[in-house]
Amino acid sequence: MNIDTLNAAIAEEFEIETSAITPEASIKETLELDSLSLLDLVAVVERVTGTKVKGTELNQIQSFGDLYAFLEQCS
Repeated sequence: MNIDTLNAAIAEEFEIETSAITPEASIKETLELDSLSLLDLVAVVERVTGTKVKGTELNQIQSFGDLYAFLEQCS
């Protein structure tokens, strides 16, 4: 998994700067997630990484670092 590619895709989808995406940053706060945009995030993650992610799994992930660890665990 290429973290830079994933971060770039997330930044493009949510129209934020890639510099806002750090391992410590809260996903919900950084991306201003609601239930609909959570589905958008799942779609981006699946498209870029090829890893299927259930919304329930993503709900338990708080930070981008948690997301990276989850994806590493799945690969």
